[in-house]
Amino acid sequence: MEQARRGEVTPLMSAVAEKEHVSPEFVRNGIASGRICVPHNPVHDPEPAGIGEGLSVKINVNLGTSRDIVDLNSELAKLKVAMKYGADAVMDLSTGGDIDAIRARILKECPVMTGSVPIYQTGLTAARRNAVVEMTEDDIFSGIEKHAKDGMDFMTVHCGITKESVGWLRRSGREMDVVSRGGSFLTAWILHNDEENPLYKNFDYLLELARKYEFTLSLGDGFRPGCIDDASDQAQLTELMTLGHLVRRCRDAGVQCMVEGPGHVPLGQVPMNMQLQKRLCDGAPFYVLGPLVTDIAPGYDHIVGAIGGAVAAQYGADFLCYLTPAEHLSLPDVDDVKEGVIASKIAAHVGDLSRGIGKDLDTRMALARKKLDWETMFDVCIDEEKARRYRCRGCTEKEDGCSMCGDVCAIKIVNTYLDKNGGEGDC
Repeated sequence: MEQARRGEVTPLMSAVAEKEHVSPEFVRNGIASGRICVPHNPVHDPEPAGIGEGLSVKINVNLGTSRDIVDLNSELAKLKVAMKYGADAVMDLSTGGDIDAIRARILKECPVMTGSVPIYQTGLTAARRNAVVEMTEDDIFSGIEKHAKDGMDFMTVHCGITKESVGWLRRSGREMDVVSRGGSFLTAWILHNDEENPLYKNFDYLLELARKYEFTLSLGDGFRPGCIDDASDQAQLTELMTLGHLVRRCRDAGVQCMVEGPGHVPLGQVPMNMQLQKRLCDGAPFYVLGPLVTDIAPGYDHIVGAIGGAVAAQYGADFLCYLTPAEHLSLPDVDDVKEGVIASKIAAHVGDLSRGIGKDLDTRMALARKKLDWETMFDVCIDEEKARRYRCRGCTEKEDGCSMCGDVCAIKIVNTYLDKNGGEGDC
């Protein structure tokens, strides 16, 4: 950010510009203003990628072990699938096994920007020693510094939860209170210790760490709604207003940041939520979980999240956190990760189209369909393997059409008679 403000166009900025088909000066201006961020810890040195205004919508994939399932090979297989289907970022949210070793391996194997939520490890260490509420301020900041030294490009930090807002939460009438894991740790800590959130109280020190180790702050939404009934309530919006103030403090300190957004939001409220965040946070990159637009679809939450994500992207979201079919049910397996990535990639592309980005891919597909050019169709589509498998149902690949229409293929018929008439109609 400091280099951008001095007018310097770095190789990193140029690489992002080339990928996004925009000018290096556009990227430099976006970084300087804080409306674009490029998470890039030099220890990790991931492939350059930008998030924010005027750039394509990115997607994140959450990986990581749990207490009940600790299998590093499985997590690496999920990482491989995530890369294959186009994930732009990965977060390691491991809570089981040797968390340090798992994080180190994922960072080593992951070529894209990688994030974490350090308070998960800090809170779990305290809980297994005694209780989450026994973690100290030093524990919290030492955990962040450890992740920074390891190379994390961005970190979720729940700085917007305050002692005052926790007091309001008690009287808010929320159906589901706090569903964010990190948010629950800090809410319990504040209530137990009757002290201010260390991440809010000592935000200047957090900014010092971010500057020193060059990681991006992802300002977490600890009071995000966990059900449709809680969407856009006082707790959520109060935290968002606090995050807006913290965005300005990040910019004053020359620290890159993005803002995390709501979880469960009915479809009609999604545009308002996106626009409100952009207004309150002065156009900061917006990172959303879903949003999930209904609560009744366990096993299909990747679809629910893709519906919400497409609308969110249309109205300003810059970064979509994927959901899998296992959301709310279990730790996802490799197949769940694949389905989640593809659903989010579709949502991101739909959002891009609404913002005038990425139409060339749809044009290539349309032209290939007109020519019944199956190889080009397979090349353009998100999941080539599935498309090829479906194509083979009921007909051979040597046939022009497919088993849906057979010899009455609309495209084939019209192509034939247009060719006979030299492409001209009777008129």
